[in-house]
Amino acid sequence: MKQAIAIRHLAFEDLGLLQPLLQDQGYAIRYLDAGVDPITPELNQADLLIILGGPISANDQALYPFLVDELALLRQRLEQKRPTLGICLGAQLMALALGAEVTAMAGKEIGYGSLSLTDAGQNSPLAALTETATVLHWHGEQFSQPEGALSLAHTELCNCQAFAVGSHALGLQFHLEADPSRLEQWLIGHCCELSQNGLSPAIIRNQQDRFGAEVARVGQQVFHQWLKDLDNPA
Repeated sequence: MKQAIAIRHLAFEDLGLLQPLLQDQGYAIRYLDAGVDPITPELNQADLLIILGGPISANDQALYPFLVDELALLRQRLEQKRPTLGICLGAQLMALALGAEVTAMAGKEIGYGSLSLTDAGQNSPLAALTETATVLHWHGEQFSQPEGALSLAHTELCNCQAFAVGSHALGLQFHLEADPSRLEQWLIGHCCELSQNGLSPAIIRNQQDRFGAEVARVGQQVFHQWLKDLDNPA
């Protein structure tokens, strides 16, 4: 059985909708909790590595030393072209590992909002997003386009929302994995951030009612296609 290792920074920001897709594809899933479980070079042996989101900055390595270990693992893995998926913080760490920068944005993107695909994005597993042009955003930092990577998507505030390196590495700033039926956990866990930015949980709930089911359906299509491409690289 193939092994997928998911590094998690918050208990509720887990694989979500991606978990049953991985299981259907024959992956055994193992979670590692950052700051608790050791991140060692031996993890590179996993068939798939997924770095999930979290509220800390990818640049906070001095404050959170486990990020140094995650970056070392990512550099090793990406250099060897091993299947790797990064979501939000995970994508920012991937970008750093590839020599790009992570910087603060002019403002935060929080909640369901628009997304535009590049030409490369329209010819990638993200192509299904043209059906909705809407995703769940939850970030205040952004990554620059890594050298050698294809930029797949952008928004008005964020020039690079997704990138791909070959068919083996995908970085997503937004949250296609989030299960809309569990969004209340996000509203509880990120209550301080919502308050600091003048956002009522009711706003996000209303967005979820409008967009959540369709975004989840299309997100599953995206992940299904990406996993399929891993097994059948061009």
